[in-house]
Amino acid sequence: MIPSYEIEKTARFFKELFYFSAVREEANYVILSKDNTTIHILHAGEDIGEMEFYLEVKGLDDLWHNIKDKLIGIRTRTPFDHEYGMREFHLDIPYTKTLLFVGQVISN
Repeated sequence: MIPSYEIEKTARFFKELFYFSAVREEANYVILSKDNTTIHILHAGEDIGEMEFYLEVKGLDDLWHNIKDKLIGIRTRTPFDHEYGMREFHLDIPYTKTLLFVGQVISN
């Protein structure tokens, strides 16, 4: 679950950038789904703690290319390779205190 102090805007972020669809949308709770991945977003105050969330994808570089221009004003780290075999980019999820790691296994 991702706590958000602007739940509609956080849900929109996942819908517009990652093409998730709403399964359930209420004022204080949203469930989004895409392929075999489900994300729950719940309403929380701005004093929420920090957290991290990992989303493994296929086609990471194509995804980055398609969304990078939509990330104006969002803190990001561009794609890079980790020594443990993952290629990743990082970004802050809007209206949360959550860092999103988006990764893909590096093929040999």
